[in-house]
Amino acid sequence: MKCIHLINAFMFSAASCLLSSTALADTKPDQAVERLGEVDFVVSCNPEAQQAFNRAMALFHSFWFDPAKSAFNTVLQLDPECGMAHWGLSIMSMGNPFAWATNPNASKAGAPDAELARKIGAASERERDYIAALGNLFENWETTEFRPRALAYEQAMEALANKYQEDVEAQILYALALNITAQPADKSFSNQYKAAAILEPLFERYPEHPGVAHYLIHTYDYAELVDKGLEAAQSYSHIAPDVPHALHMPSHIFTRLGMWQEVVDSNQASYQAAKNELKETTLGIGAYDALHAMDYMVYGHMQQGQDQAALRLVEEAAAIQQVNVENFVAAYAFAAMPARYASERGDWHQAAALTLKPSSLAWERFPQAESILVFTRALGAARTGDLATARRDLKQLEALQAKLAEANNSYWAGQSAFQINAVRAWIALGEQHTDEALQLMRAAADAEDASDKSPVTPGNVVPSRELLGEMLLSNGQATLALEEFERSLQRDPNRFRGLYGAARAAEASGDSSKARDYYRRLITMSAAHDSERAEITQARESLARL
Repeated sequence: MKCIHLINAFMFSAASCLLSSTALADTKPDQAVERLGEVDFVVSCNPEAQQAFNRAMALFHSFWFDPAKSAFNTVLQLDPECGMAHWGLSIMSMGNPFAWATNPNASKAGAPDAELARKIGAASERERDYIAALGNLFENWETTEFRPRALAYEQAMEALANKYQEDVEAQILYALALNITAQPADKSFSNQYKAAAILEPLFERYPEHPGVAHYLIHTYDYAELVDKGLEAAQSYSHIAPDVPHALHMPSHIFTRLGMWQEVVDSNQASYQAAKNELKETTLGIGAYDALHAMDYMVYGHMQQGQDQAALRLVEEAAAIQQVNVENFVAAYAFAAMPARYASERGDWHQAAALTLKPSSLAWERFPQAESILVFTRALGAARTGDLATARRDLKQLEALQAKLAEANNSYWAGQSAFQINAVRAWIALGEQHTDEALQLMRAAADAEDASDKSPVTPGNVVPSRELLGEMLLSNGQATLALEEFERSLQRDPNRFRGLYGAARAAEASGDSSKARDYYRRLITMSAAHDSERAEITQARESLARL
């Protein structure tokens, strides 16, 4: 059915006018039919531009940034007076919405097209309302911090969604705005519950819409909410199977649930799609998708004792000398992968020797990524008894935190704060100041629990509460250690080191039943291991003895 385009009035039924973005391949007859999901965003541009706009929005909703920008430019070629194309270009130029607050160039990149959208305008009041709402993100952007602008945008999108209650896209984009402005330390999850109340009914009505499934995954990407996100996670990759990010996103839920093979499988598919994209030299965004997927794969492999599979990915990343797009997600993956490989295996000597690669990357732009590696290196030095080196790395970590605080990057400054406490704790333990060490380590664990992980990562490189359990166990406090390992496993289920630590603590405290249970779970989870870790050997020996 051809959708009815209304210019001066807004009254359409999204159900009857749903336009599949797969049909939009008709505008590109030399290419195979695309599988991007189904999107219908009615605009007052000409019919050809309308089709191209729907395709651009399908790409938008799956965060396929460079292709989406190209698609919005195609809309302008088809209809130079389509103000909403500039609206789309403005958002896409800013990059990942969940990184806007930490990307100092986001507002600068998006502001010109937002202004062009305002100047060109649109024939319908509804579209003008979209353009006006977006304008809140750029109001005095050079002198005003991001969060108040983001909150103004969220409020404008709420008003728009209330005004046009039958506009599916308005509802979806308001839910996205709620997720963007959600505070990691808000454990009432007020924004997330509002977003879920919008998206869940839409998921029932429009099961092929890429944005609905995508944003539901983000909505539930929290330890306390994750169970609610499994259906969306299992659906999204089938909705838009040609999009690397859509293949990756389900693993945000899988990692929270400790579904490690699913993590590996989804990111293997995303990695391959991103590698295929890299064959097109104009699409630098493929580097971001590939590295992001590789970090998740390393994490998934390590939890299954698949050290060789993880090492191949770590070595592949280490061989990269230059990345097409230098962004935070790429920098984070470069820092996190070798840090994970060392710390997950408890190879603290290797951790203490970590260096930033590639050296050509502008690491000074990404202190929050650099801090991940410096933290792991400092922890490695402290745990191998090289306290002088640990103190030196601690000073560097403190300098990185100060830089983040100066830039008003409160989330990552907070993450660095509990990393600093953890390093101080292990230095104090090395100095035989046990009480101080445990106090600092507990403070780090509590601070980490009060926040949450960033969407950029499958999990913190070393969970603080797991470290607290290891410290207690090394100090002969097995019963208390078991409590901390179990608390850690509630937040990060099925972690290899968490299960192993809980098993050891249970055995040391005389709880044979729990020890057997945790050892069995460890062996089951690592059944497909490709390296004979000492922990697996000990688990077998302990089970034979208990």
